[in-house]
Amino acid sequence: MKIISRENTRKKNIINNVFNGVGIPSSYATKLIDDLISILIFNAFKKKHLKIKNFGTFSLKEKNKRIGRNPKNQINHEILARNVLTFKPAVKLNNKVNKNAIK
Repeated sequence: MKIISRENTRKKNIINNVFNGVGIPSSYATKLIDDLISILIFNAFKKKHLKIKNFGTFSLKEKNKRIGRNPKNQINHEILARNVLTFKPAVKLNNKVNKNAIK
């Protein structure tokens, strides 16, 4: 039986990869990644739709308020209206992920 460890990729890991791969100082890599994330968040909220070629599409969807039920004690309560950011991977990314999953 193969044991799979779950490790999340943190922003610090991405910064270190940029630092090691490109060779720019770590402070520049940190600024670069922070700016990139800020731009992605700003565009996703401003345009409600952000498409990155060969990666995927982020969409902002508005959910209406509704009545929900706690399955444990069956008590109804109101779930407030909220915005949800969804992601749909591009075909190229999806194929690459599934190709690696088969191995």
